[in-house]
Amino acid sequence: MSKILVSGGAGFIGSNLVDKLIDLGHQVVVIDNLFSGKKEYLNPQAKFYQVDINDNDSVSDIFSKEKFDYVYHLAAQIDVRRSVDDPVLDNQINIIGALNILKNCCDYKVKKIMFASSGGAIYGFPEKIPTPENYPTYPVSPYGINKLSFEKYLNYYYKVYGQPYIAFRLANVYGPRQYKGGEAGVVSIFINNIVNDKVSYIYGDGFQTRDYIFVDDVVRAFISGLDNDIQGEFNIGTGVEKNLLDIIFAIESADGSKMKIEYLSPKAGEERNSCLDCSKAKLILKWEPKVDLNTGIDLTIKWTKSIK
Repeated sequence: MSKILVSGGAGFIGSNLVDKLIDLGHQVVVIDNLFSGKKEYLNPQAKFYQVDINDNDSVSDIFSKEKFDYVYHLAAQIDVRRSVDDPVLDNQINIIGALNILKNCCDYKVKKIMFASSGGAIYGFPEKIPTPENYPTYPVSPYGINKLSFEKYLNYYYKVYGQPYIAFRLANVYGPRQYKGGEAGVVSIFINNIVNDKVSYIYGDGFQTRDYIFVDDVVRAFISGLDNDIQGEFNIGTGVEKNLLDIIFAIESADGSKMKIEYLSPKAGEERNSCLDCSKAKLILKWEPKVDLNTGIDLTIKWTKSIK
């Protein structure tokens, strides 16, 4: 089996990925600064370094010592609104820090780096819904700009230095471990609020749409990138639009109670509609989502109640 680095492996998606890789018999190393990751999410069978991806010397020392076969890069500043408020910070983490990981992958001959990009942010205001990978990319937030920029660096390192890569353009991921008092997506925030009898805020009219995908399906997509010659950019979503009112109805139905809702003004830098065409991943990666929205919400509610 392989030795694999997961940057951001104490976070929501990263920790779920680490668990699956270990279940499959791989040797896993985690780099995480625990800014948004949680120590309790770390798999005890994974080797852990509490290191920031911008710490060049420490990251290089880890690569030199561990000799990774594969790298999953998930460590990131993940909040679109925060990127609008502080684009310099977003750039420092999501490009400069990511480049530190990428350069070490190239220097230490990693077989492939796999990157958690954003299909929900890089396309901007697409007129074609669901949106395919070859649609023009015009992000409307620093977060989306920086995710797309790093994809270009991945392609550059492949063309110039021969470093293989996959960029997984994720839809709106939700599921267990996403929310525990920190940054999160709307599904997990709303579930936390209904479970704890708190008010949920809708920015806008509630009819903005997203493509919501359960975390287990995302992990399966990541795993599909191992041990093959496939590379490039792949949308990972469901191909189905859901608006916030659909989400509220599904959560209320699963929980059996009513949500407290307040409406506020829309936020800058957020797309009105987003949904991904994932036919390329189905054709090439042999991947497609398995968990429907109602099942995923039910599983997330059960997890949220278990940590109260």
